[in-house]
Amino acid sequence: MSYYAGNYNQGNPIRNLKSLILKNNILTRIILVNVAVWSIINIIKVFGFLMNIQGSEINFGISDILGVPALFSHLIFRFWTPVTYMFTHIGFFHILFNMLWLFWFGQIFLQYLNSKQFLSLYLMGGISGAVLFILFYNIFPVYSVSVLMATTIGASASVMAIITAISFYVPNYSINLLIIGRIKIVYIAVGFFILDFFNINSGNSGGHIAHIGGALYGFWFVYSLKKGKDMSSLFGNLSFGPFKKFFVKKKKSPFKNVYTNDRPMKDEDYNLQKNKQQDKIDRILDKISKSGYESLSKEEKELLFKASNKK
Repeated sequence: MSYYAGNYNQGNPIRNLKSLILKNNILTRIILVNVAVWSIINIIKVFGFLMNIQGSEINFGISDILGVPALFSHLIFRFWTPVTYMFTHIGFFHILFNMLWLFWFGQIFLQYLNSKQFLSLYLMGGISGAVLFILFYNIFPVYSVSVLMATTIGASASVMAIITAISFYVPNYSINLLIIGRIKIVYIAVGFFILDFFNINSGNSGGHIAHIGGALYGFWFVYSLKKGKDMSSLFGNLSFGPFKKFFVKKKKSPFKNVYTNDRPMKDEDYNLQKNKQQDKIDRILDKISKSGYESLSKEEKELLFKASNKK
């Protein structure tokens, strides 16, 4: 049996994995990072078992290194943890449900907004969850004892930021849920927020507080966006070292096959291209006025978004 392998390199699995990551969108890449970290942690746990090291000791050690500590004096010496904690999971079901919700709502998010906004929201939503977790544990008397050892891990705050933001950006968007049936996603976001609030006094108090922090940032993000301020602009052009190549997919020029040898576009060609583009925008706007924004295709929404950003 023969098959076409494309760019697949049988002799270099590391390069193959890198190629798999880089050719996919930001949602896939973030999920792959989370899965990779979870896999490494569980490989360590297997070797720990073989060396007769208690699993609880390994879990504590991982949380100590990658999880956000509630105590300020610990945070100073673990300043990286507000970022690493949002990519860290230990239990299988913990990462499974976080990644499923991220995948479902991440796809909806990327239908209407872009990769840069997704990445900034994931990171800032996670950081906001960490900040609220730390504040609660240092302000409220009920945590006066547990603050000494408390840490939190998981992508839940980041996921809640994504869910809340897209749910309030397109509140009439609906999906089918098992048993419940068709429901608007904004009701799901509000339901999650209420459940987290009423479960602050549960055994996973810190986790629920972090979820609320992520949700609040997601709401603020979309509120600011609708007011004309894109909070993802704080990330500039995302040109920060190795993250640019990993998280940002390079866009190919649509004129690549038309203009060769770096030949500049003539004025008449430019004006013709511009007029064609404007005609497409006018047709989309007419469609919105007749049938509403929801009637647009994904391509039409992307074209309209790109055109609005150029103004």
